[in-house]
Amino acid sequence: MTGLLIGYARVSTNDQDSANLFFQLVSSRYERASLILTSNLAFSRWADVFGDATIASAMIDRIVHHAEVINLSGNSYRLQGRLNPQTLAQ
Repeated sequence: MTGLLIGYARVSTNDQDSANLFFQLVSSRYERASLILTSNLAFSRWADVFGDATIASAMIDRIVHHAEVINLSGNSYRLQGRLNPQTLAQ
């Protein structure tokens, strides 16, 4: 299986079709190929976004099973530029 890069995938709140499609993507790559995923939401909020706690839990299980989870905290570099435009000029 080849690599897959998804730049941006928006999942609308309680959109069951999007949730199922994303679940199929995660499941199809589970234990077959790499998956690099970034999110600005904690796993604890995924059930709210996907509208189904069972699907969210199954996705999270597959994602973290063999994963190296890196949790970043702090101010966003992009947001910092918006709040203080002079920092970009330096």
